[in-house]
Amino acid sequence: MKRVKLVVAYDGTHYCGWQYQSNGITIEEVLNQALTALLGEPVAVIGASRTDSGVHAEGNVAVFDTESPMRADKICFAVNQRLPEDIRVLESEEVPAGWHPRKQNCVKTYEYQILNRKIAMPTRRLYAYFCYFPLDVDKMRQGAAYLLGEHDFKSFCTARGQAEETVRTIYSLDVDRDGDLIRIRVCGSGFLYNMVRIIAGTLMKVGMGVYPPEHVEEILEARDRKQAGPTAPARGLTLKHMEYETELRDSIRGENRHWAYELFQTEVREKGKAYLVIERCNDDAFDGLVSRVTHQAVRNGARQVLVCDRGGRLRTDRNYGYYRFRYSHDMAVMEKAVCQAADPVSLDVSLAAVGPGEEEAFCRLYNQVFWAVPNSAVLTAGGMNKRLASGKEGFYYVRLGEETAGFLILKQGQDCMEVDSLGIREELRRRGAARAALTLAEAMAREQGLGRMRLTAADSNAPAVRLYESMGYQRIPQERRTSSWYETDSAGYPG
Repeated sequence: MKRVKLVVAYDGTHYCGWQYQSNGITIEEVLNQALTALLGEPVAVIGASRTDSGVHAEGNVAVFDTESPMRADKICFAVNQRLPEDIRVLESEEVPAGWHPRKQNCVKTYEYQILNRKIAMPTRRLYAYFCYFPLDVDKMRQGAAYLLGEHDFKSFCTARGQAEETVRTIYSLDVDRDGDLIRIRVCGSGFLYNMVRIIAGTLMKVGMGVYPPEHVEEILEARDRKQAGPTAPARGLTLKHMEYETELRDSIRGENRHWAYELFQTEVREKGKAYLVIERCNDDAFDGLVSRVTHQAVRNGARQVLVCDRGGRLRTDRNYGYYRFRYSHDMAVMEKAVCQAADPVSLDVSLAAVGPGEEEAFCRLYNQVFWAVPNSAVLTAGGMNKRLASGKEGFYYVRLGEETAGFLILKQGQDCMEVDSLGIREELRRRGAARAALTLAEAMAREQGLGRMRLTAADSNAPAVRLYESMGYQRIPQERRTSSWYETDSAGYPG
């Protein structure tokens, strides 16, 4: 058994959309019939985007499973001989058995075409909506700008009778004119039912002068379908292409007037951990944000998700979608004044700056030592080089005699030397190397005229906290809720 991915293009004029319908022929039905006849076995395709009746596509994606020995890359040529002229499979390839077109991170691009002239052109009637009223493209662009980013697009969704998460992200929304043809091209993480067509209908109202551009923001904030413009006809809409994520992003940030958060994913592949920091969020959006972003992390491969809400609202006695949280740890910020007299270092400990070409070795050491340390992100050579290029951080090996005992990462502030990371190899701990390294870091701060040392430690890492306190570091008073971390796992996710 193998799974085959298809890239499908079609003219949707004569079809009742993608998904099987009892009242008319669909793209899915025609594909299933053609593939079943070709391969001699029942075939049921799974589509990525279930386009509506009359909508076209140049790059929809589908998969199916087959036991046929036919090479996956040859199926597109063979099946096209059995398909009508208005449907074509552009590409076919084998993909992993678990690859699902609707469960992968993807950027979808749609284009809506408007024929804006006094008299319609018959040859364009199937692929563009005709509008005789002159449209102001500049005002349409101004209105479109309010829709960029992550928002609740409930106003731009036709209700289907069931509860649905209506937050989506639009990465770009361009409005361009080429002669008498206006194109609205929108790229996003996903789209709600009729969302692109309602956006097009709303922007046409802006172009006509019915709505001022800033009214688009008011429509968005209303979260009420009745406030938006009409749903533009299907014939003007084409699914252009779908770009699937091949590498997991290190972080995902969402920010608007209602919330700001960042999901850190650098540990997902290696450790199965993701970290969500909620910087701010309106109370009425909080539960949905926690549920939605935690679920995204789990779908991206995280087996454990840790969340810190700066507003202190996360609760352990309730569910957030599929997930329930439990307390994990607090991150304590600790400071001390730089001593004006140098403390002696009794051990043969030194700091050696990481040189060119040593990035990979440093990262291996870092990741090995910090494997189980709370809130420690996996370090890559690429990420390390970016940090080095900023000129604000220093990366050092901690040497115990001739042996590399661990590492130290320092970050210089305005009047503070911050210890970003300090780690000693397990077999060399309890020999005083960490204490000596901190003493040397303090000497560097003194030489640079800095007055304070600062570091952060998880209170669950008791040996480290005891060491820092014994050296004069004191916890900075802060509200517990701003530093508390809670964790959940993927056990509740149905898959």
